[in-house]
Parts: sequence; C-alpha cells; structure tokens
Amino acid sequence: MKTTYGSFLKYLREERALAQAEVASRASMSRASYVAVEKGTKELTLAEAVALTELFGISIDELLQSQAPNLLKYRQAILAFLRAAKTDRLVIKKTKLSRLLYLADFSWYYLHNTSLCNIAYRHTEFGAVSDAYFRLLEEMEQGGVISVKQIYRDDYHMYEIEETRASQKTKLSTLTKKETTHLEKIWTQWKEASTAEIVKFTNEQKPYLESVPGEIIDYALIKGEEAYTVY
Repeated sequence: MKTTYGSFLKYLREERALAQAEVASRASMSRASYVAVEKGTKELTLAEAVALTELFGISIDELLQSQAPNLLKYRQAILAFLRAAKTDRLVIKKTKLSRLLYLADFSWYYLHNTSLCNIAYRHTEFGAVSDAYFRLLEEMEQGGVISVKQIYRDDYHMYEIEETRASQKTKLSTLTKKETTHLEKIWTQWKEASTAEIVKFTNEQKPYLESVPGEIIDYALIKGEEAYTVY
C-alpha cells in the first residue's frame, strides 16, 4: 500500500534545498531507504518519523495527514487574482494577495471538505503564512510571469504585483470553472478591503485561534465556523 506522506516529505525537502542523502543521514537511514519513503513504497519507523518531523519543524500528525501542495494550481490562483485586479483597474499588493489565497483555500475546504491548492499555512504573529508563497512569487518573477514593484512611503514600503504581458496569454487550465468562480467571489468580496481588514477577519476564525505559533494550521478547523464568518 502506497503511503500518503512521501510526496509531502519531498516537497518539504526541496523547499529547503536539501539533498536526499542529507535528509536520510539526519534520520539515520540509507539514501535508498529514504528515496523509497518519498516514492511512497516504504513506511517510516517511529524513530525515523520523529527525526524527520524535528528536521522539518512539523508534528507527527501533520506528517501523516498532509500531502504535497498543488503548486501549479496555486500559481494559477495567483494569476487569477492578478487578472481580476487588472480587470478592475486595481493594483494588488503582495501581502493582500497572500491573504486572499488563504481565504480561497480555507473557504473552499469549508464548502467541499478539501482545500483548493493543499497549501500548508503556518500560524505566525502576523497571521496565517504559506512558506511556499514567497518562494513561488520569486520563481514567477525570475521566470518573467509577474513583475514586482517596490513602493516607498515615508515610514514603510510595500510591493505591488502585476502579471507580465507575456504571461497574459497563458490559459489557467488547471483551475476548473467552479474553482475560478470561487476565486472571483473572493475577489469581489474583498477587493476594496485593506490587508489589515483581511488579516483581522482571518485571525478571528477558528483555524488561527485554535492553533499555536509555529504550527501548521489545520484546514478542518474551518468547519467549526458559521457560513457568514468564512469569507
């Protein structure tokens, strides 16, 4: 029987730019054994699981319950919001975009018992943050998919994001019509809101309130909300 956590371990390893041999050594495993774990054909022993969760900063429960994120769909969700902003002649900022993606993921889970992109969000003092978000934005900028402009104010700075002209011809084929409609609803609801307003809204939801700093937030906690408090 194939395990479900192998692809998640591969994602965590690649996100930290670690070699398979290095991770295997930290878990007192041979490289061949660890490769089999990532492929899902070998189960971890308790000692190996503990070593890996300590290395990646997650709990045993998070390891067993998690799957690799759908980064292609997450990337296309980013572009969907950027295109919606362009249609409304608005410029979207980096932090606000991350909060809209969080809202989209968790409200989709509330409605369908599965997340939209299966992205892991971590509880921080600033709110729910995806480790993958900033890395993916950097990759998209380097690949000429988006442009990021730093705007300076008297006492702070921010980043505005737009899709490049070359990328605008790309079809968002990974998103279903139903998913696209959901993203459009999130945008319509929150496009005029400030980042602070969205952060306040999501920080008052059960997923954030019932998790602790540094912990990956459990999607299932959103099911404890009333419909009007989801998005």
